[in-house]
Amino acid sequence: MQKKHRSRNSQSLFLMKELFLWCVRLRMNSRKLIFAGAMTTVAAALLHLWFLSHPLTVSSYNSSNGSMQPSQLSETLQEPRIYRIQHLPANSIISQNSSIEVMQSVPVEGRAGDSNGKRWKTDDKSKVIPTPPPPSPRSPTLSLQRYIWTLTPIEALLFAKKEIDHAPIITEDAELYAPLFRNISVFKRSYELMEMTLRVYIYSNGKRPIFHHPYLRGIYASEGWFMKLMRGNKHFVTEDPEKAHLFYLPYSVRQLQLALYVPNSHSMKPLTNFLRDYVNMIAAKYPFWNRTHGSDHFFVACHDWGPYTTVAHTELKENAIKVLCNADLSEGIFVAGKDVSLPETTIKFPKKPQRHIGGGNRVSQRPILAFFAGYMHGRVRPILLKYWKDDEDMKIYRRLPHLVSKEMSYIQHMKSSRYCICPMGYEVNSPRIVEAIYYECVPVIIADNFVLPFGEVLDWSAFSVVIPEKDIPKLKEILLAIPLRKYLEMQVNVKMVQKHFVWHPVPIKYDLFHMVLHSIWFNRLNQIQDPQSH
Repeated sequence: MQKKHRSRNSQSLFLMKELFLWCVRLRMNSRKLIFAGAMTTVAAALLHLWFLSHPLTVSSYNSSNGSMQPSQLSETLQEPRIYRIQHLPANSIISQNSSIEVMQSVPVEGRAGDSNGKRWKTDDKSKVIPTPPPPSPRSPTLSLQRYIWTLTPIEALLFAKKEIDHAPIITEDAELYAPLFRNISVFKRSYELMEMTLRVYIYSNGKRPIFHHPYLRGIYASEGWFMKLMRGNKHFVTEDPEKAHLFYLPYSVRQLQLALYVPNSHSMKPLTNFLRDYVNMIAAKYPFWNRTHGSDHFFVACHDWGPYTTVAHTELKENAIKVLCNADLSEGIFVAGKDVSLPETTIKFPKKPQRHIGGGNRVSQRPILAFFAGYMHGRVRPILLKYWKDDEDMKIYRRLPHLVSKEMSYIQHMKSSRYCICPMGYEVNSPRIVEAIYYECVPVIIADNFVLPFGEVLDWSAFSVVIPEKDIPKLKEILLAIPLRKYLEMQVNVKMVQKHFVWHPVPIKYDLFHMVLHSIWFNRLNQIQDPQSH
């Protein structure tokens, strides 16, 4: 190689000497000489680049006894190829679980014209590995879901319960507003596991309109909207009851009342006996009710009579998960921690259930301290009217007077009030709670023994005021004692909690449908016991 370099240097000196003599013979002046030198330099640079772009191939064949030595291989002298090889030290360790394939030698292209396309291997003892592409990431969620699918329903529920108990701590989330929750970490993990795990079987038995026929309008619409969205859901619903974690009894108490109640009879026996016979039929036809005595079955009812229609069947009343708007602890039927409080929503336009939601006035445009207008039924509303009907700062009406409604509608009153009073009527539940949230008015709830919706995960003190019935005479004093900063926080939180109380024709994440389903899921997990823990 040194001889080659010396030969090239001597050739260069000879060419430079000849060029100088040629210039002297032509009697070139200094300017022409400089120009010629510049052109020569440019030409030399171009020739240099041309030589680099064409690798020099050196072949040596001294074949003996049919074998080929390393020195006899075709060498391709191409600089960039050096950086495509990574040498592996002899003491390096490759994990058995590694997805990287370790190569014992580097493949080198065969001779030009080798029609067999063979790739020759060097005898270099050093192990080398080509730089691999980054391994495709494996989704932990997908792996976890595949594992969950291998479990039986009860095993999956026990696994989910343990996972929630060890939920990773989070303080912020892009989709959830942390101040609204008792423990956002627990809710987030529970919701994720519900999406991965939960499968619901819907019984096909029962005739319309009592079964499978959702009632979508009015103050009892929540039971109908849940039925509609549950029946149309392809993610959570399974047609194989052996894979189900929960079983849905798809009847409507509102339709039951319309079909079976005898007007002015004051008797619910036709309704309770009908449901007793229905559950007995389910228990006789399928093994699933008797397997848990109904504790993994649920029904959804927003009609005030929902809890009372269960009394003729002991297991339906005591074991099944009751999803009720009338979530009253004092009746001895609703069980906190097992049953679910269902938000009561008034739907006037079933095709557009979100109509009129939002658009509340700014705080500076809410001159009314508190507002209520409605019928005077139940024990609480007459007391409210008695103490506050003539107050100038609070607008408390029996019903909204016609002359008043001409100037400002019911909805405009809610949008113009800081607090909206939500007293119980005949029962503890009231659609005004959700209405207040829709119009960004802080709800003031007056209903002893009422279990607030989603209370297992939502912190209602962050966006509402709960006042005992006995404190109605001090209502104004209590509201005025709330610092402005606290009120502003609650008002912002009301806006943020809105999305959890809205029905969508096609459900979206964390909306009212999913929040109700999550409460059923969460309370079911709370009821199961790990047999190994005893």
